[in-house]
Amino acid sequence: MPGHPKPGVAWWNIHLAGVTVSDEYAASIGDRIGRLRARREMTQEGLAETAGVSVDTVRKLEQNRRLTARMSTLNQLARALDVDVSALVGAPTTFEARPHGDSPSVLALRQAVSPVSDLLGEDDDPEEPPSADSLRAALRSIERVRREGRLGTIGGVLPQLIRDARTAAHHHQGDDRRAAYAVLAEAYQVAATTLAALRKEDAAFTAMERAAVAAHHADEPRLKTIGASTLAWVFTKQGRLEDARRVALAHADRVEPGFRAAPVDLSLWGILLLRAATATVRQGAAQYDRVEELLRLATGAAASIGADRTDYATPFGPSNAGVAKVNFLVEMERNAEAVAAARLVPGLGELPPTWRARFHVDRALAFSDLERDESAVRALLTAEQAAPEWMRYHATARRLVGELRGRERRRTSPVTDLAGRLRLD
Repeated sequence: MPGHPKPGVAWWNIHLAGVTVSDEYAASIGDRIGRLRARREMTQEGLAETAGVSVDTVRKLEQNRRLTARMSTLNQLARALDVDVSALVGAPTTFEARPHGDSPSVLALRQAVSPVSDLLGEDDDPEEPPSADSLRAALRSIERVRREGRLGTIGGVLPQLIRDARTAAHHHQGDDRRAAYAVLAEAYQVAATTLAALRKEDAAFTAMERAAVAAHHADEPRLKTIGASTLAWVFTKQGRLEDARRVALAHADRVEPGFRAAPVDLSLWGILLLRAATATVRQGAAQYDRVEELLRLATGAAASIGADRTDYATPFGPSNAGVAKVNFLVEMERNAEAVAAARLVPGLGELPPTWRARFHVDRALAFSDLERDESAVRALLTAEQAAPEWMRYHATARRLVGELRGRERRRTSPVTDLAGRLRLD
């Protein structure tokens, strides 16, 4: 295939060069809310009533006195305005540019997920298909990059892995064919999470449909389980919170482990429970009791395992359950409890960089609401140290940095320097 390495070559071992970022956050959340509200001929009071939030919240956001809001609030506003929540948050829509070489392409990822060859009945690739071992090695490399939050690298190499795995699945037989489909299922799931991060939720859903088909051909039930977890996350990103909760809980009920269950099954069950809780907490205060019950079950599963583990590139265990608890407390605006709970999370160093970074952003949100800005900035700098590229893509982190910079009176300070590195100007 012109322009692409041949299958089997170690094309996945590439180094991410320095990057520049075009700012896609020029409009604030409040600017977007105000424009959408005006189009729907709603008053601030009418929007607040329909969304079930306070008028003061709407006013502060539209006046840019607040640049951040809880995801539960944003989901309620998005439903009232009849838009996807991504229309409010201003997440990036494309990969960062690279100063040298080819930049990762959203179009290439779309083409890999939905190739025109399917419509034309053409063979994907006439070249010799790669071996199952080389596919698994490529997948392990991409999973490592994913845990580090290097979306640009994923965007550069994932399309080729999907093409290679499709070719192998179509040409191999027996165990090698099932192994190729297993890699393809996981590759589609990585594509789904990447596309969702770039506000391409519909393309992410297509990737998950294809992941489900590949998992069926792989004849590996656990792949279907982790696929349900990823699908629940995509639904959550779309603001389809009840659908996300239903998918996660339906699959959790199917795989609920018994007393002698293997640790991997306890882990997958716990992951599904946390996905359900994430969707539930964003449905608002009326659901908080259900969130606490789901967290209690997941924490129990983590305690039964006794140690952190990673299955299908997804961590679960006491550390992840502790991180999730902090996240839920922040969403419920129980900020002092969140700060206290954060001190008790065990084994943070064992979690992937992106999980640690998200944890520190949650700490920063709690500190900011408690008007402890210096602590919030320190937490954000720790998050940046853990996963610097992830920070440049993460909408909540960027908005919080912008808000803290707006409250900073000094001309130069750690938060203004951080804003510069995130290219918020």
